[in-house]
Amino acid sequence: MKTYKIPESVLVVIYSSELDVLLIERAGNPGFWQSVTGSRATPQESLFETAVREVGEETGIRVISSGMTAENEVSQDNLHDWQVTNRYEIYPSWRYRYEPGVTMNTEHVFGLCVPRDIQILLEPREHLRYVWLPYLEAADRCFSSSNAEAILQLPRRIRPT
Repeated sequence: MKTYKIPESVLVVIYSSELDVLLIERAGNPGFWQSVTGSRATPQESLFETAVREVGEETGIRVISSGMTAENEVSQDNLHDWQVTNRYEIYPSWRYRYEPGVTMNTEHVFGLCVPRDIQILLEPREHLRYVWLPYLEAADRCFSSSNAEAILQLPRRIRPT
């Protein structure tokens, strides 16, 4: 039996306290730069859990609940649900991943503040390379308008760590 993606996802803007933003380039679409994105794994997985899982899978950054942090770990206190929801049409070329007839996705925006020198470990099947850019440049490089808009909100959303 085929497993379909759930049409509810997260967008996680990973940024530094200097307002540099981490972008990753999609392996299947070279030149398509984005923040971390991903769908819920199950209907029971919370959006916060989805964000933590996707950050780990796509960047190697571990968001942990407490205690000492290692080189590629940050506290879950640095991950914030921005309470922004976007609804958009799924690209026709990607609809095969969803149940027949599903054409729309609901995306929930999160922000994650990390040290600029945190270790990034990309999943090579998903992403080719990464870059840190000042937030205005990062917004310009994104292929997704909702991703660009989320990045442009960063100065209003930043929280001290």
